[in-house]
Amino acid sequence: GAPGTASGPLQATQSAALLESLNSRLAALEKKFRQDPQWSELQRLREEIREEVLWAAPCPDTPWMFTTQVLLLLLCLKRCMVLLAAGYCPPPPDFRGAEAAPPLSPDTLSVSQEKTVRVALQLVATLGLCPYLLPGVGLPLRHRTEFSTLVQHVVSPGSISSATRRLYATCTVLLEIAQHPSLGSLLLTRHLGDLLAGLCQLAFGPTKRKGDQTKLPEEQTGLTEEERAHSREALRGLLDRVYQPLLVRELLILQGGPKQGSCSNERGGEHHLAPAPAWLRRLCGQLLSERLIRPGGVQAVVRGILEGAGAGAVGGSDAEAAAADWRKCDSVARILSSCPQQSLSWEDYYRQVCPQILQLLLIQDQLVARQFQRVAVSAVLTMAREHPREAEKHLLGPLLEPLLRCLEGAELSLEDLPAGTVLVKEEELTGCVESLCKVYLADHEPSAVLLGSLRPALGTIFSLCCFTKQNVSFLRAPCQEILLWFLEKCEREAALSVLEGLARLGGAVRFIHPLCHFQVASDGGAVIAVKEAVRDEEEALYQKVSSEQWELEQLVDLLSHNQSRGLAGDFFLHCLKELTCVAGGGGPQMESVVLSSCQSPGSLEPCCSPFLEPHERELRVLHLVAMLCESSTDALFTDISQVVEFVAATLQRACVSGGVVEAQTLSMAMGLVAAILGGAMQLKSADFAALKRLVPLLEEVSRVHPEPVIQELAADLRITICTHGAFSPESVCSAAQSTLGKRGAGEMAGKVAADVGQDPAERPRGKVSEPTGMLPQTHTGSSGAVSPAPMSPGRLLAVDSPPGSPALQELLWSAYDPDIPSRAAALRSLSRLIEQRDPEVLKIREKLLQVFVENLDHEDSFVYLSAIQGVALLSDAFPKEVLPSLLAQYEGSPPGAQEARPVETRMKVGEALLRSTRALETARLFPACQKPRSENVVVWPGASWTLVACLGMRMPECFQGLL
Repeated sequence: GAPGTASGPLQATQSAALLESLNSRLAALEKKFRQDPQWSELQRLREEIREEVLWAAPCPDTPWMFTTQVLLLLLCLKRCMVLLAAGYCPPPPDFRGAEAAPPLSPDTLSVSQEKTVRVALQLVATLGLCPYLLPGVGLPLRHRTEFSTLVQHVVSPGSISSATRRLYATCTVLLEIAQHPSLGSLLLTRHLGDLLAGLCQLAFGPTKRKGDQTKLPEEQTGLTEEERAHSREALRGLLDRVYQPLLVRELLILQGGPKQGSCSNERGGEHHLAPAPAWLRRLCGQLLSERLIRPGGVQAVVRGILEGAGAGAVGGSDAEAAAADWRKCDSVARILSSCPQQSLSWEDYYRQVCPQILQLLLIQDQLVARQFQRVAVSAVLTMAREHPREAEKHLLGPLLEPLLRCLEGAELSLEDLPAGTVLVKEEELTGCVESLCKVYLADHEPSAVLLGSLRPALGTIFSLCCFTKQNVSFLRAPCQEILLWFLEKCEREAALSVLEGLARLGGAVRFIHPLCHFQVASDGGAVIAVKEAVRDEEEALYQKVSSEQWELEQLVDLLSHNQSRGLAGDFFLHCLKELTCVAGGGGPQMESVVLSSCQSPGSLEPCCSPFLEPHERELRVLHLVAMLCESSTDALFTDISQVVEFVAATLQRACVSGGVVEAQTLSMAMGLVAAILGGAMQLKSADFAALKRLVPLLEEVSRVHPEPVIQELAADLRITICTHGAFSPESVCSAAQSTLGKRGAGEMAGKVAADVGQDPAERPRGKVSEPTGMLPQTHTGSSGAVSPAPMSPGRLLAVDSPPGSPALQELLWSAYDPDIPSRAAALRSLSRLIEQRDPEVLKIREKLLQVFVENLDHEDSFVYLSAIQGVALLSDAFPKEVLPSLLAQYEGSPPGAQEARPVETRMKVGEALLRSTRALETARLFPACQKPRSENVVVWPGASWTLVACLGMRMPECFQGLL
């Protein structure tokens, strides 16, 4: 029941009733012994035990007399059970009745007998142990049950010496009873805390007066030094016997509550704890520290603290509530990260505790895994911040060891191992990666030691990530998250250095040993094993090249997932600067190789290797830039400073290469600057400071570039930047409008716009002159070929306009723009509007078909493929109108044409037909087109056999959809 609050006459009445009840039960027991002959043997055994002890002497104290009688009976029970077990001989097993339960030992207690023993033990603890504890030691009687509260007013401890003697007697008997397995389990599961409190007081209780250093005599303390030493020994034995999590919890309760000013926790019983004496707090802290540094002690401490919150055997909804109580887990982590006073040093403490903390990360028990992992992660991060040197040696190093075991350059003797020998098992690798994901990703502000410890393992993690992309593995996501976390949290220079190392361009990234490789494991993970040697040099070279190509592809894909800090743009600019050095011709020349020193072809490779490595790096950088260009999106550059860096790298490359950079590339780069200055974005003073970095480069371009148009635009941009846009020449405005797609592109654009609702008279008639600052499409370089722009401005600065009549007119004008990226972007925008079934676009479908078909004549694949896509989408929406027109275009020249279509154009029309018919399941929608003239496939005048063969292989697929 709940603690009682009776006082006054009622309390006196209850106390008298309790004493009367105890006296009557004692009298009844003595009467039973005298009159019942069946109890004679028990009477004899009781008298033997009474003669052996000194604490069973008669006294007028009724509660103590009752306690002594119960203790005597418990000792008698223990001796009887020992005698019964000693004389028991189990019968041989009966194999005919194997399903029958084996016979019980004669010392086994029944359920009712166990209940009686529990009551007896409860009476001993309440009457003979707790009343003699010092204030603050153990849980007070008034906070237990109503009966305990009443006992507090009945039992008189008397003097210190007599109370100590009684406490010593009770604890001694209980320890003797606990030696029996059955009785010990009944005692320690219910009364371990009381027994610990009594032994702590007996062994380490105060022996001096407060404020006085003189020791109290034995007559006042009640114990001799020998008895105190016996109590300390008994306490040590008890601490090693019991279930350690239960012991930890009892020691925490025994340590008491806070001294003052604490707020009670109403959810548990800890709000009843009174402040413990200083000596007891120190003792419990010491004992808990000893439990902690024992083998398996960390898990015992964590379980002991958290099981009370619902973990472990309790489970259920309480476990879920406890998992959400992270404050308790963090408190346990702070305890683990604090070095106890008993440890000789932090080094010694970390060496004992850190391996156990790492084991907490690998616990698979779903009921407690969340709490244990939270404790372990918080402890690791706290240790890394407070003692980085020790944490790196004893915590982070062992955590990363499976990934570092097979690094390139490590001291490994792999030549003597057979192929397939597993060096890192699946359990080790999986546990390592998952633990890294739990620990590192939980720290949002990582310390230098955390980032520094992970860096040596990045090469292995990246190689493992590339390996998992080729297979089905649950390690793929954790590896990618770890890499992204490091790139996001580290300094920008460190991130670029790591990316350079992952691309094998240098840096401090180390990969796994060349004789090792990853293999698929049985449970969906991976192992690191010895690789089988490849004897064929061509096969080895192919594997090396394909592996490096795959790694580069995965590196680019990794960068596409990290857009928050503009790292992809910075790395792209870093590679562009490398290309600038290549354009300057600073690398070593192969002519410097002294070939005369090479005695044989086999010795040629070692001679040329030092000179080939720089060229290999240059080719790798060039390849990486191309891959970044192909996979980049609108979000490649995230701020204006990156755009300025890009333009600066392009201008620098033009300066050092002496005009080799294509004029269209320079036009695009400077068009970006013009668009920025022309209002594409709101500029601040810091942005103009960044733009001023371009002034010297623009001046150099205006001086050395051979094209007058480029020279003029560079000079005008320099003026606009220096004046912060106060003076903007006409060439800058034209270049900005061209980049943003806001200018006319010829008579055809005006003609098409007239049908949309624009008066042709409002547009300039005749040939539209190319605006200053943008070169015409037919500009040729030294080779005389058209030079397409290597990167679209739309991929760097995306400008989206809402659909509507003005926006549609701009798209139609841009569809004839000489600038290839602008024209292709306009065609793809029109295709998207058709796919979205925009009503305004569908009204002018005939003109749109004319625009797409005329763009099929363009030489650039980016343009004519965009036109083919538009034709296919338009035919999907209006097959009866589009397909007959396409067939007519394919069969011959369009009406009114002066000369026949080129073979390449007819092939593009055939590709458009193929894509159109693929989208249609049957020909029932257009019966008039059931008989295409397939004979034209092989009778083109002047057609090359390559084109005829290509179209011949693909046209049957088209006809199959039409027939």
